[in-house]
Formats: sequence, structure tokens, C-alpha cells
Amino acid sequence: MFFPSTISVCGVRGIPCATWGRLSQIRIVMLKSALLILSGNATASLLLLARNLIIARLIPVADYGIASTFAIAMALVEMMSNLGLQQQIVQAKNGEDPRFQAALQGFQVLRGVFAGAVLFFLAGTLTDFLNVPEATWAYQLMALVPVLNALKHFDIHRMNRSMVFWPLILTGVVPALLSVLAVWPLAIIYGDYKVMLYAILIQVGMTAVVSHLVAERPYRLILDRHVMAQSLRFGWPLLVNGILLFGIFQGDKVVVGRELGMDTLAIFAMGFTLTLTPMLVMTQSSQNFFLPPLSGLDRSTEAGRDRFQYLSIVVMQISIVMGLFLVFGVFLFRDLLVQVLLGPKYLTLIPILLPLAIMQAARVARAGAATIALSSGHTGNAMQANLIRIAVLPLAWYAVTQGAGVFVVIMIAIIGEAGGYVLSCVLVARKPGIALGPMVLPVLTSTAFLGAAMLASRLENIPVWMRVAMLGALFVATLASMKETRRYIARRRS
Repeated sequence: MFFPSTISVCGVRGIPCATWGRLSQIRIVMLKSALLILSGNATASLLLLARNLIIARLIPVADYGIASTFAIAMALVEMMSNLGLQQQIVQAKNGEDPRFQAALQGFQVLRGVFAGAVLFFLAGTLTDFLNVPEATWAYQLMALVPVLNALKHFDIHRMNRSMVFWPLILTGVVPALLSVLAVWPLAIIYGDYKVMLYAILIQVGMTAVVSHLVAERPYRLILDRHVMAQSLRFGWPLLVNGILLFGIFQGDKVVVGRELGMDTLAIFAMGFTLTLTPMLVMTQSSQNFFLPPLSGLDRSTEAGRDRFQYLSIVVMQISIVMGLFLVFGVFLFRDLLVQVLLGPKYLTLIPILLPLAIMQAARVARAGAATIALSSGHTGNAMQANLIRIAVLPLAWYAVTQGAGVFVVIMIAIIGEAGGYVLSCVLVARKPGIALGPMVLPVLTSTAFLGAAMLASRLENIPVWMRVAMLGALFVATLASMKETRRYIARRRS
């Protein structure tokens, strides 16, 4: 007997076939979007990692240390002007308004010019502080970076609201590829830290160009006082957080470079890059994917609040898993990674690579809470959680001046990141009010995994297979404790 689709049922819940079909299509689209974001971000980040690895092999270690300080300079000016305008166009209710977008773009250019001017005039002071006065002219040229970054078209971010990610991905991948291709001729011409300088300028300049080529709307700039005031209200916690992030990502490098020299900085910075790159890929992909649906939920209804609670726990659990993947991969392949990619000049990196990965895992675990808070407009949560990490930085500096090495700096950083994670959970429980009961067991098992990984890396007298089996068991136990994430993945696959 024939039954119309409007009255026939599918599955055990009695959902109409047509509705079930639409839900399945939505899940397929979301899964494809997630894979697209991850692959795009991974490709761009791997290209930039490849660029850094190639440069590290082609120039002397000390020159790579100087090149690493360029990241410190760029982060310094970005921290003083970061207002999260790209996130605002995704999160704001009027994000589709062309005038609002033009006003954000105008404000972005204004802040980019300001940041560039600051870097230009501070170049001599920065290079003297880092004991590399010969690079002052390079820092002045780097002042072009924030200006070029500010000229990007915001359409690549606006289209994320509709789960359209290709423009954003192309804007990341194409310039990164061109930057990699430029390394070899630059190395032939210069052969020192200038290779990194010009490769960065090529990447940033082409990023602005590609963002305009893939845009749908004409590029317009407006200086609107109302929008600027709105952006300042939205972004001032992100601005303060940017200052804190500078301390987190660059503070340890400043300590190491100033007190231990450019050779040691080169080793430390390369290890930081190797572990930071996958972390950034995972956190950016997670935020790009989950921020739009979290921001779009109507929490005035019980169903919306329940959905927000459920998705929030999923995001927090996935953030933990991403960190564990990073640590497990580094534990298994760190020797091969250093020997094949970097060669004998960087063998001293091997003992500190796993501790660096654990530090990044503790940091990536906080990304879930940050995404949840951002989706609700609570931009101050991340800022407050970063305060603990910054608080331990003077302790690291003191330890180095007393003769401690890089390993002690990393261990202090791990303590700071762990404290920051605890505070981020407390804050997200208060605002926007997430019930954290489902997170207790995953946090305990993942902490045991990270502790076991650190211990296993030091106990080389125990057979490798036993150490791997122990970590594998703890990893599986952590996954088993995440009921919400397993349910979420099962539904995406169905």
C-alpha cells in the first residue's frame, strides 16, 4: 500500500520522510563544510610551516633566530590594535548590511595604518631590546604588514555566515603557496634572515589581493562613528586579550631570545612553530565551523537553550581531543620529524618538542570555551583566562636569569596554561551559563593522558610498545567519556 511522504514515517522517532531527508541533507552539508574548513586551514598552515622549515635549512641557525623575531614584532603591533572585526561581522545581527561591512573595513584600514606607524617608529627600540640592532631597517619595512593586512576584503568573513568558506580558504592557501615558491630564489639572492622578511611581505600582500578577487561585493570604506563605537565595545576585551596573547605566544620567545641568544631562540621558535601550527589549524577550523551555528541559536526558547548547551559541550570536548591528537602524534614521531625536516642543526630540539606539544594541548583545550563565549558576545572571558598564563611569565624570566634552561620555561608555561583552562571553564559556566557536568570525566582522563605522555618521554628504559599502549588506552578512555561528542559524530554520519 502506498503512503504519502507527509504521513509515512522514517526511523524510530516517527519523523516524516521529507523532514528526515532535509535533516540528512543538512548534516551532509555541515560535514562537508567541516572537512572543507579543516583541509583549507591545514593546507595554508602546512604551506607556511613548509616555508619556515625550508628557510631554516637554507640559512644559518642564528639568522633563523633573527627571522623569528619578526613574528614578535608583528604580534606586538597586532596586539595593540586587534578589535576582532572579522569575528564581529560573523557574530553581529546586522553582519549582512553592506554599510556595516564598509564601516568595519574602514575602521580596519584606520587601525592598520596606526599599527604600521607604531611599528615603524618603535623599530629601533625593539631591535635594541632583542640585541639585534642590525635588523632595524627590516623592522621598519615590516611596518607594511599591518597596513596590507588591513586592506583585506571582509566578504571572505561575511560569507561564513552562510557557511560559504571557499573564499576564506583561497585567501589563505594561494598567498601561502606563492610565499613558499618565492623562498628558493630569495635564498639564492640573500641567504640570510632577509629571506623570511620578503617571503612574509609577499604572503601578506597577495592575501589582500586574493581577498578582493574572490569577493562578491564591491570594496567600500566608510568611517562611521557609531559603528566604530560599537566595534570598540565589542572588541576592547579582545584588544586586551591580544595584549595577553602577545605575552603567551611571544613572551617566552622574548625571554629566550634576550637572555639565551639567537641560536637558542631559533631552536625554541622552531619547536614552537611545529607544535603551534597544528593547534592553530584545529582551533581556527573549530571556531569557523561552530561559531555561526552557536551565534544563530535562539536561546529565548527552551529548545534553543538545550541545543546551545549540547553544542557547547561538544565544542569543549572536541577541543580536548584536538590537543591529545597533537601530543600523541609528537610522542610517536618527534625524532623522525626533527631529523627529516630540519636535519642535524636542530637535534637539540627533540628533548623539548613533547613538552611544547603538551603546552599547546593545554592551550587548545581553552579554544572551546572561547568560542562559546564569543558566540554569546562575552568577549572578556578569554581575556580573563589568559591572565593566569601571563602571571607566570615573570617567573619564567626570573628562572632563566638564575641559570634555568628552555625546559624550565616550558614547564612554567604548562602550569600557566592549565590554570587558564580551569578559569575558562569557571567563566563559561557563569556566562553564558554552561553546565559542566559532562566535562568532568573527559578532563580527568585527558589530564592523565598528558601526565603519562610526559612521564613516558622521560622513561626510555621502558619498551616503546608499552609506553604507546599505555597512552593509547588513556586516549581511548578519554574518547569513551565524551558521550555528547560521540552522539554528535554519529548523527553527522547518519
